[in-house]
Amino acid sequence: MRILLTEDDPALADLLLRACRQEGYSVDWVSDGVAADLALSSETYDALVLDLGLPRMDGLDVLKRLRKRGSHLPVMILTAREAIADRVAGLDSGADDYLSKPFALAELQARLRALVRRHHGGAASASLELGKLRYDTVSRQVFLDDEEIELSSREREVLSSLLHKAGKVISKQALTSAISSWDATVGSNAIEVYIHRLRKKLEPAGITIRTVRGLGYLIESSDGPAD
Repeated sequence: MRILLTEDDPALADLLLRACRQEGYSVDWVSDGVAADLALSSETYDALVLDLGLPRMDGLDVLKRLRKRGSHLPVMILTAREAIADRVAGLDSGADDYLSKPFALAELQARLRALVRRHHGGAASASLELGKLRYDTVSRQVFLDDEEIELSSREREVLSSLLHKAGKVISKQALTSAISSWDATVGSNAIEVYIHRLRKKLEPAGITIRTVRGLGYLIESSDGPAD
């Protein structure tokens, strides 16, 4: 999962970057509203963590411009503005969640997981399942027939992206974007390596990752189509 973090306090930004990366997310950080607007216009993200008191362009204006472009990107406002009027303004402008500073990192991480689950239509479940495969989105553990299998953080991210689109094709570009950040770019050939590793671990249990020539990859189970 790739996240854009907007925060003008470098110390807090560093803390948030480390917390998100511990969860296995790829994170890009910008410290002002103009840079945030540019990134949102030119890059693909799975979620936005948005400070409101940004230099050069206020966070609410960033959010309004994002929604005006027709984007449905999940947005969590993370700000010191805690008045009811500020909360109402943020939610009315298109935010999906609102967390006031100070906050607990564990709560931020949990809210981000819930935000992305809701965005992908999985609000009622904390796991992604396909045949004998189960991916716990909270613990980030992967199970085959209830036996945990070991995956690297990037293998988990590729698998998560595939499972969110189970039964549908996801492009190599989308998979690359999901595990890349500005300071850790991943080449398209790396996706082929991760797909190869996942196939070796999953195919014995009837989970297949098919290559759809010219389009991307599709994950499916021999037990039947995804729900």
